Order: sequence, then C-alpha cells, then structure tokens
Amino acid sequence: MEDKKPSLLKNVLTVLVSIAIAGLFLWLALRGLDFDKIKGPLQKANYLWVAFAAVFGVSAYVFRAVRWNLLLEPMGYKISNSNSLWSLSFGYLMNLTIPRSGEVARSTALYGVEKVPVDKSFGTIILERVVDLVCMGIFALLALVFKYDALLAFYKAATKQKDQTAPQSSSNTNYTILGIIIFILILFFIFRKSLQKLSIYNKMINFGKGIFEGLKSILKLKQKGKFILYTVGIWICYFFASYLVCFALPETSNFTPADGCFILVVGTLGMIIPASGGIGAFNLAMKFGFTALFISMGKDALEGGELGLAYSFITLPLQILIMLVMGLISIPMLAKNRKI
Repeated sequence: MEDKKPSLLKNVLTVLVSIAIAGLFLWLALRGLDFDKIKGPLQKANYLWVAFAAVFGVSAYVFRAVRWNLLLEPMGYKISNSNSLWSLSFGYLMNLTIPRSGEVARSTALYGVEKVPVDKSFGTIILERVVDLVCMGIFALLALVFKYDALLAFYKAATKQKDQTAPQSSSNTNYTILGIIIFILILFFIFRKSLQKLSIYNKMINFGKGIFEGLKSILKLKQKGKFILYTVGIWICYFFASYLVCFALPETSNFTPADGCFILVVGTLGMIIPASGGIGAFNLAMKFGFTALFISMGKDALEGGELGLAYSFITLPLQILIMLVMGLISIPMLAKNRKI
C-alpha cells in the first residue's frame, strides 16, 4: 500500500497540472471574446462534413493498428489486427485522463491479449513517434512552401506576448539541465559496479534493451512497401479529418488544400502541449492559425480568430468523442480477448 500512495499522488498531481494547463490556454483563447461571434458560425455549420471527417478520423486508427502489426512482426510476434486496434484505442483513452500515459497503457493492454513484452512493443511505439515526426516535418515543409506568409503571421501571433527576458531565462534553464545530466552521468560511471548488484538496475537495463530491439524493428521490416503505404494512409486521414471540417463553416468553405495543410500543422502543434485532451492549447492554436490565414489573405484578423475558435469547438469535441467511443468499446473487447 505504501508503494501505491506515491504513485497515486503522482497521477493526481499530473492530472491537476494537465487541467491547469488546459484552463490557462483556454482562458488565453477565450479572453475578450464575444461568444455571439462564434455562436453564429456554429449554428450555420453543415455537420454532414463533420461526419465525413469522423470517418477519416476512425480510419486513421485502423491504419495505425495494422501498421503496428508490421513493426512487431520482425520480432516474431504476429498479433491480430483487432487486438492491435483495441490496445491502441485504450491507449488514446488513457491519454484523456493522464497526458502521455497512453503509450504505456497501450503496451500493457497488448501484453494482456497477445503477451507481447511491454518493453518491445513500447520500443515500436517510440519508433512510430519518430516516423510521425518525419511526416509532420513533410507537412510543415509543404506549409512553409505554400503558406509562408501565414506561418510567419502565426509565429508572430504566438510569440508577441512573450516576455523580453524569456530567451535569457530559457538559456539559463538549458545550462542547468545540461549540468544536472552531466553530474548524473559522472555518478553513474563512478558507482556503476555497485549498481550492477541491484536487481532494479538489471531490470532497467533489460527494459532498455527491449526498447532498443523495438526501435530496430524498422530495419528488419518484411513488408516495407505496406509500412510506407499505411503511413501515407494515416496522414492522409489526418489531413482530411481536419480539412473537411473547414467545409462545414460557410466562411471557410473556400479554403484550399494548402490552407488545410497549414491547419493540420498548427493543430498538431497545439495537441503536443500536455493539456487534458488538448483542451485550451488546441483552441488557442486554431485561434492564432486562422488569424494568420486571414492576415495572409488580406482579410480581417479578428474575424479569423473568431472562426478559428468556432472551428476548434467543432474539431476538438469530435476528436475527443472518437477517443471516448473507441476507447470505451476497447475495454470489453480487451477483457474478452485477455489471455491468462
């Protein structure tokens, strides 16, 4: 019981911090807003387009689940696509409670139904994040080529409220972190032989080896073409899941695919911030993003910000709804397929 109390306290604090971050960003997004300005677009929205976007959102889950199977195959694990999908869905559901907990929950859930070691599946999830980062970079490059003015306006909007002393403060923080890391490494090499006698040390080393084996799986892929195809499919789904919502709002129904690419990049940046379900951070990112788009189009920046918030109040609940529905379905499915 004593071991569980610190863990419980840590989880509670993590959730509270996440909620606080979400509240702060939501306040920043909504302050000074006339809610009637966004009520109109929401009432006039064509939600059939939102339903189409939801189809692509769920399809991304399926593509990602099948691709995960391809990454586990080189290590000798052939799992069912359904167990992969429900483990993935359960992980996303956990992200709504404790940010960034979904990766571990996903690996643990898969172990329960397929007995794939957590360290190895976790390594493939880290690998997925690296691949996603590369894909995100490609979309960012496309946005840079086709929407340079909008990106520049977004950067200015997102940084204009920063304190002038922030760069110096950030620099000092970086030096402090670097010093701590070097100090820990020195201690590690000094007491390495003593540490090797501890069982926890060996467990950590073995866990690290398992993660490394998961990361190496991409070098041993048997079906590289399928892996690339599913990766493209995932990000095409992400693109349409965000772009199609633009057609739901009359004021943004003339947005081009380049505008959709820009919105995807900005929205992904908003979701990176560890706020509960992306609440607040995503809304603020969309407010800045649409403001930047309207500035680059020579339109009213204030109207752009209001439409960005209206867009976020459609897209974010849609994403959360998909996470909830898929995640709640995954619980009985995983329980049904659980191996003792």
